[in-house]
Amino acid sequence: MSNAIHPVDERLPNGKLATLGLQHVLVMYAGAIAVPLIVGRALKLSPEQVALLISADLFCCGLVTLIQSLGMTQWFGIRLPVMMGVTFAAVGPMVAMAESMPGAEGARAIFGAIIAAGFIGIFIAPLASRMLRFFPPVVTGTIIAVIGISLMRVGIGWAMGGPAFLAKIPDPATPGKLIANAGYAALDNMAIAFFVLAAILAIAKFARGFLANISVLLGIVLGGIVAALAGKMHFDKVAHAHWFDVVLPFAFGMPTFDPVLILTMTLVMIVTFIESTGMFLALADLTGRKLSTQSLTAGLRTDGLGTIIGGIFNTFPYTSFSQNVGLVGVTGVRSRFVCVAGGLILIVLGLIPKMAALIESLPQFVLGGAGLVMFGMVAATGIRILSGVNFKDNKNNLYIVAVSISLGMVPLVAPAWTQHMPHGLHPLLESGILLTTISAVVLNMFFNGAQGSVAEAREAALQAEGGH
Repeated sequence: MSNAIHPVDERLPNGKLATLGLQHVLVMYAGAIAVPLIVGRALKLSPEQVALLISADLFCCGLVTLIQSLGMTQWFGIRLPVMMGVTFAAVGPMVAMAESMPGAEGARAIFGAIIAAGFIGIFIAPLASRMLRFFPPVVTGTIIAVIGISLMRVGIGWAMGGPAFLAKIPDPATPGKLIANAGYAALDNMAIAFFVLAAILAIAKFARGFLANISVLLGIVLGGIVAALAGKMHFDKVAHAHWFDVVLPFAFGMPTFDPVLILTMTLVMIVTFIESTGMFLALADLTGRKLSTQSLTAGLRTDGLGTIIGGIFNTFPYTSFSQNVGLVGVTGVRSRFVCVAGGLILIVLGLIPKMAALIESLPQFVLGGAGLVMFGMVAATGIRILSGVNFKDNKNNLYIVAVSISLGMVPLVAPAWTQHMPHGLHPLLESGILLTTISAVVLNMFFNGAQGSVAEAREAALQAEGGH
């Protein structure tokens, strides 16, 4: 039994790897290209330059995913089924930088701050990983539940056709007036989203083996076919996209290094580390592989390395994509080589813009049905972990969960709650996952103490080893 291969290290046949890897890519694609679109427009770059950002982002997503999932020496790579993408925690600060300094000059300043923050991240990763003992099940279950709840906003937004702010659009006839967006939450679009949801559930119930494992992919493909037949999927961008494009470093010139911008991006790096720790804990639970301090350090260090790579290749800070954590829970496929295959596909998409444009043509509402399943699965994982927490004999754990989830909801329910606070604090206060993490760790220390944390974490680890 000691020589048995762990499911995380299992190498599946190439055909299955490619199909399962494509499923991961489809799940993360919309989120992966969103950040370069947002920042590129904030920088007032030309359409060609924005397309360059997207190609560079896909290329680096794939490259950093390979490092994280496959591993590169003992220093880099958590060696779990992780898909890497640009962190949304960096969007606010980068847009602020772009608006104050648009064009290529602003791009060079952003990339310089990213590169410097990546180097700092590599050095502080070992310090961050030593906090693992403060994450017993009452903390990790709460964090993972809030990750899932936070992601539900994304999935629902996909099903509606975009984020909630798109429900109202400017009235072209009356400047300053907002009118209802007829395309938002259109019933025919939502019908396709629920068709995808129903297809995934039907495949999961009635299919067996490999077909059940790719239920999300099959649901998305079926939804895409329905959308195309309904005339809602357009291929204009595919026709105009290039067949091949090389991603070159420093396309906007040599980066510049501003101390204030570097400090801001380092703050984002710390936020990313805390969120990544939650993702890694969720994956460790889903895959049954114990998360050691050394492997967590290697995973966080890769976040730093990926951020450096991003800055060099004209893109942004990288972190593990929480969307794909939910996919691991849905499929039950724990092999990290599936994500290696996904990383290779992303590299190809970064080098072949026509293929990337084909996937981009998939309407968001098609992904919405899949998002409802996957993101709910993340929340369900957190609830499952909390079900093993002792609430009967230690009622203080109820306070930890109750207050931490409540604080995590603040940025979701009141996204403008930071408007009167210093701008430098916004990256910290706009992340519900971060607020939940800080609250859960501090309250657990207050009620249970460090020794209670260690004992509970050790007991949970022994239970996990016995269960697998």
